[in-house]
Formats: sequence, structure tokens, C-alpha cells
Amino acid sequence: MAKDNKASDFDEDNAHLRALGYDTHFRREMSISANFSLGFTYLSPVAGIYTLFAFALATAGPPMIWSIVVVGIGQFLVALVFGEVVSQFPLAGGAYQWSRRLWGKRFGWMTGWVYMMALMATFSGVAYGAGPYLGAFLNVTPSTKVVVLGALAIILVAFLINAGGTRLLSGMAIFGFLAEFIGALAVGIWLIVMQRHQDVSIVFDPSGAGAGRPYVVAFLAASLIGIFQFIGFEACGNVAEEVARPGTQIPKAMRYTIYVGGAAATFACLSLILAVPDISAVVAGKNTDPVGSIFATAFGSIMASVVYLVVLISFISCCTSLHAAASRLIFSYARDNMLIGSSFLARFSQKRHVPPYALLVSALIPAAIVSGSLFSTNALTKIISFAGIGIYISFQMVVLAALRARIYGWIPAGPFSMGRWGTAVNVLALLYGIVAIINMSWPVSTNAAWHEKYLIPLSEICVIGAGLIYMTVTRRYNCGSAPAGDAFIMPRQEKFRPTSNSCFL
Repeated sequence: MAKDNKASDFDEDNAHLRALGYDTHFRREMSISANFSLGFTYLSPVAGIYTLFAFALATAGPPMIWSIVVVGIGQFLVALVFGEVVSQFPLAGGAYQWSRRLWGKRFGWMTGWVYMMALMATFSGVAYGAGPYLGAFLNVTPSTKVVVLGALAIILVAFLINAGGTRLLSGMAIFGFLAEFIGALAVGIWLIVMQRHQDVSIVFDPSGAGAGRPYVVAFLAASLIGIFQFIGFEACGNVAEEVARPGTQIPKAMRYTIYVGGAAATFACLSLILAVPDISAVVAGKNTDPVGSIFATAFGSIMASVVYLVVLISFISCCTSLHAAASRLIFSYARDNMLIGSSFLARFSQKRHVPPYALLVSALIPAAIVSGSLFSTNALTKIISFAGIGIYISFQMVVLAALRARIYGWIPAGPFSMGRWGTAVNVLALLYGIVAIINMSWPVSTNAAWHEKYLIPLSEICVIGAGLIYMTVTRRYNCGSAPAGDAFIMPRQEKFRPTSNSCFL
């Protein structure tokens, strides 16, 4: 009977997919546990906290931990909006497909473009950021060459896992979640019990950080540790066509990613704060690597290697989830004929039930970006600087499209709905996102050259400008016959009208 119910779910899911204008390609082999794990490993509290801890602590002192809570609440509102949209439109490609159905072809294309560039930059940055931990694990000085080779190895591992199919990806996601969650919990408990140097009340003491300016300025700058932390829950929706009962399961997985990921990130950050012997030294810039210093004193060589291994697993899992999201986005674009070379990128492996060429391209681009650091580390920094802000912009483009659709009469028709609270939550999510984007774009340093000071806004202009040129010259947004802008025109089960099929290239 259970098997019959499962088959019935698949039939209903596939019928819904056909009603949305697409045929089934992927296998629905991803459980809700694996879907949640995919979002959690992309969010990766270990990778996020360990990478930005030194910056945040030096900028705003221990109270910077509260930014994780504040950002978590804001991103939870965004996740609720995403939940309603993916519940009605459970399609591979996430942000691109959601904006396309909520607003139209041009807006959907641009949302996907910004999200795609951000994913590539994030993938590159996470792989590159794993270098120092790989060097520490191998007891090798993390020179630029070592870091690049390590990053390329991690990208290759992510590609091989994703190329193995949905079942292998699901297994790796669950393994990565368990390893990271248990590892973070074990390390945190050990630090609190055996290496605690501070009282819990320290989280209310700036310890001299932000001197000479209003503390709120320092806190907002340090809040990047929270802002960069709560991205990843959208990955649950990027693989919507690989999940059974996605309209119900994916919104739930998104929310649990915020709950569990946020709790793990807060605990990991707290344990590190309490384990720092001299916080004023970090604030003063005398200790620039507090995480490394803590590990060096808290663990012996063998235990330190185990900790570094767990951290590396977290980075690999995060890269695997990023690669999965990027490849599904590219495939979704190509399936709708939205990119030059779409016929190549849309090809599908009937053996593995994955898009092999979309997987290949979404691995080669980050590999090229990482390899470029051999010639210019500054160039890599400029590219990666777009990572977080690009994801936030694409998020808010979806939130804006959802609010616009509500104004035009859209009533979410999926199994998950916020009901009468939907509009209020949508507005609050948009306001939060705008504040976060302004905060991320605001120059932190006042002494740097103007192009360094405004690096993030310049990266936004370059990426969006390039997208507009690509879209205008090629008119790829106007290719294919995929539905667009139909969220508030037709009910969920009705057959959608095709769109125009004209483009230059």
C-alpha cells in the first residue's frame, strides 16, 4: 500500500509538472531529509562562521553574535515567501522560474542571470576558502598554489558527486549534514567545557570595538557574518523536480534549514567567542586568526586533524550543494532556450538522470575563476565580492515579484500558504532585504581608494550591466514557448498559454 501511495504521489507530481508546461526528466529520489540537508550544507554554519568570525569579532566585538539572530528572522520571512511560490511552482531553477511565472520573461531572465553569477562566485569563494583548512589538515603551508590546487580538487569532487545522480547527491547531503552538525556540536561543547575563557555576559560587551564612531555602524558592518550565513535555503527549491510532494515538502525543508542552520551557527559562534583568551587582542588586530589560535591550543595534533577534516567535509558538502543549485539553474535556463548553446546545455543523461553538460559548465566556470588567482588574487577578490550581494539581490527580485503579483491578484495556489498574513510578511521580507542590500553595499573602509571602497556596488553594476547587454543583444529572454507571467492569470491546474518564440541568436 505504501508503494502504491508513493507511486500515486509521483503521478500527481508529474501531472502538476505537465500542467506547468514541462515533461519529467529527473527522478524524484530526494527525500525531505535529503532536501533539508542540501539546504543546510549550502548554508553551512561551520564554513560561514569559521570564515567570517575573525572579521566580525574584530569589527564589533562579541555582540556581533546578535546579528545572526536578527538576520535569521529576516531571512525566515524571505523563506516563507519562497515557500508559497515554490509550493505553486515546484520547478528546477528556483529563482529564475519563480520570477518568470510571477512577473514575466525579462524580469525572470534577469533574476536568473544575477542568481547564476552569484552562485558561480559563491562556489568559487567557498572552494578557495577551504584552502587554509586543507593546508592545516595536510600540515602544508597554504601558499596560493596549494590553495588553488585544493580548491580545484574540491570542485572536482563536487562535480563527481553531482554527476552520479540524485541518489548520490542526497546521500552526500545527509552525510555532510550529519558530519557538520555533529562536528560543530562536539567542537562547541568541547570549547565551552574545556577551553572557556569568557563569561556568557561577554556577548553584551563590545570590548573596545567600534571606538570613535557610533557602535551601530560597527555592528552593521560585522553583521555580514549573519548576512552571509543565511543563504542556502533556496537550494531546496532548485531541485524541486527531484523531490516527491514538493509543494508540501520543500517549504518545510526551507524553514527547517533556517531553524537548524541558525541554531548551529549561533552555537558555533558562541563557543568560539567564549574560547578566545583575549578578545581585546583580536579587536586591536594583534590576533588576526582567532579560530586557528583556538584550535592550536584546544586540541592536540591528532584531534586538530579530526576537526580540520570535519571542516573540510563541511566545505565539500557546501560546494556540492552550490554546484547542484547552479547546474539545475543552467539546465532550467537551457530547457527554456534562454542561453546561447541551450541545445547543448539542456541535454539530459537518461542513465544518471542529470544534465551532464550543465553540470560540467557550472564546474568549469568556478574552476577558471579560482585558477585566475594564480595570476591575480585581487581579481579573485573582486569576483567573489559579488557572491553574497548577488544572492541577496536575486532573492529580493523574487520577493518583489511576489508582492507585485499579489497586487495584481495572485492568490498562492500551492499546498503551503500564509493566508491572510501573506502580504504583510511579503512587505516585511522586502523591507528587510532592501536594508540588508544597502548594508552590504555600504563601504566599510574610508581610507581605501574609491574603486576599492565601492567594490561591491561596482560589482553589482558590472554584473547587471552585462546581463542587460546579453539580454538586449541576443534577446534570449524571448526564445522558447515556456509560460511566463501567468501566476495571477490562471489557476494552478489550468493549461498555460505559450509565449513568443522569437530571438536573434
